[in-house]
Parts: sequence; structure tokens; C-alpha cells
Amino acid sequence: MLTSPAYRRYVFTPSGNQHLPLLVESIGYNPSQEKVTRPEGYPFYHWIQTEAGEGRLSYGNEIVVLEPFTGLLLPPGMPHAYEATSQGNGWSTLYLTFGGEATGPILAAFAIREPAFFRWEPDSPLAPLLGLMLEQLDTGNDLFGLETSTETYRFLGLLSKFGQASSISVTRNMEKLEPLLRWMEIHYGNPDIGLDSLAEVLGISSRHLSKLFQLTFGLSPYAYLVQMRIHKAKERLAGNPDLTVSSIAGETGFRDTSHFVATFRKHTNLTPQQFRRLH
Repeated sequence: MLTSPAYRRYVFTPSGNQHLPLLVESIGYNPSQEKVTRPEGYPFYHWIQTEAGEGRLSYGNEIVVLEPFTGLLLPPGMPHAYEATSQGNGWSTLYLTFGGEATGPILAAFAIREPAFFRWEPDSPLAPLLGLMLEQLDTGNDLFGLETSTETYRFLGLLSKFGQASSISVTRNMEKLEPLLRWMEIHYGNPDIGLDSLAEVLGISSRHLSKLFQLTFGLSPYAYLVQMRIHKAKERLAGNPDLTVSSIAGETGFRDTSHFVATFRKHTNLTPQQFRRLH
């Protein structure tokens, strides 16, 4: 937690090194966050996290509550608004705005999809990082944001490593898909399962089901089922040395051994027997 109650904001000069992978536009601490409404969004990536109290942030059709040890990353141009909730005594925030040509690839490399909501443990090295960056700026001279750019890269890396990402839309899709995922855990060994039978479990169209799976997992429903079958086959190969490859193929939903071997090799670059020897 920051010890100083004062409002602090650093805005970096645009005449700095424009070729930095990450260009930090501003970083700050607001001990009493006011209401903000941006119908056209912000021109840079905008990270905001709660230092104390509680706030409510809305974007698109989503609303998230930001408690201590939580934060949200918004992409440039996304309309949003935020304000303190009625809970507690105000809302203190830390924020970071940044851009640069390499921002997209860096976020992709760290598997950070925006907008993204994160939470982390109080003892995580992520927790004090923005506060430490501000303290360094208080005592140092980083006019062009070089050190802050480096620390921002480190911050994104720690966010990926220690933050628990939770896309609101993905979470809602998972809730919708949960009954089907439980059903698949029981029935994956049935080779007659197809897209229509999967859709029937949820009572929705196969087209809608395919869209839900693509948005949530980046896979088609049947591709997800095949991955589940391969995972179950791996468990049997490693944990049950007496089972034949043929029997494992039958137990995990493959119609014949040759199809199982070909699919297993496609997913693992190993035959079932090679995998078994390794494990």
C-alpha cells in the first residue's frame, strides 16, 4: 500500500524515444478517485487497479467491481465509465496508460487479451509494483520514460504470471457450457457423439454451440471433444500399462485402432506406444 495520501501523476513527454517497444503515456495514483465517463474511450491502453476501497467500472455491456488486488486492462478507444461504489470510504486507484508499436505483440506473447479483468494474491510481487514505480519516479529522473517503459514490460509479465485472468464474457460462456462439459466427461467414450447430439444437451442450435466454443476455447465443439479423448487416452497409457492400445482406443471413443493412432500422433507427434515408453 502507498503511504503518501497525495495525488500523484506522471505524464511523459511526447518528444521521448518513439521507438520504444512500450511507450508509457502516464502513470499515477489517485487517493480519491472521482467519477470518470469516456464515451469515446481512451487513446491508449488503460490499466486501472484498486489500491483501497471499491469501484465499479462499466464497458460495453459489462460491469465489473474493482476491489483491492484486482484490476482491468482496457484497449484504446473502448467506451467506459467508472466511479466509487457506495461501499466503504471512497476509492483509491493506481493507473497506467501506454501504447507503442510492439504493445499488441507483447500482450499476445503474455497471453493477455483485452479487455481483461485480473485478480492476484496480496503477497504476489505484482501487488506493490505500480506503487514502487511511482516511488522510483519520485526520487529519480526518467524524463523520457525509458526506465518506466522497462518496468511496464515487467509489470505485464508479472500480470501474466501471477494475475488470475477472468474475461467476463468468457466466464459467462463457461457457465452456459458447464452442463455440457460435465456431460462430455461422462460420455466421451461414445463414438457416436456428433455436433447435433452435443447441441441437444444444452437445447441450442449447433451453430450457436459452435460460436460459444469458438469464443470460449478457440475450438470447435468436436475438436474440444477430441482433445478430451486424447487427454483421457494419455492418462490410460501412462497409468495402466496392462491396457492394450486397442482397448484404450475403444474406451476413449475411437471407432478403430488405426484412427486412434493417427489422431494421437497428430496431436502429440508421438504414437501411443512411444508416449507410453516416455511416461
